[in-house]
Amino acid sequence: MARISGVDIPDHKRAEIGLTYIYGVGRSSANYVLNKAGIDVNKKIGELTDEDQKAIRTIISEEFKVEGVLKSEVQLNIKRLMDIGCYRGLRHRRGLPVRGQHTKNNSRTRKGKRKTVANKKKATK
Repeated sequence: MARISGVDIPDHKRAEIGLTYIYGVGRSSANYVLNKAGIDVNKKIGELTDEDQKAIRTIISEEFKVEGVLKSEVQLNIKRLMDIGCYRGLRHRRGLPVRGQHTKNNSRTRKGKRKTVANKKKATK
């Protein structure tokens, strides 16, 4: 297994796909890194030489924010929105969808498991 930016990348994956295991590196970023390092995107991670891995590591560390640094930055941005009390911050605080989705029927991912509310019983005469 190759270890890049503190993440173990499986040997049997293509380089383009394997790099996406790193938080903050998607398909386009992975292609950019591999092209800059001069590595074929279809090459497997297990086939990369130590020089190739070193080139990938240097490019990622110099040009991208990844893993812990990026996660902390995202959390600080969310905290800032909550502190200033803007609409997006309030939605984060309440655990509701932030980007305008409807919440009447869907949004179970953000709201969590359903909390059933019992009906009131009718008074008998």
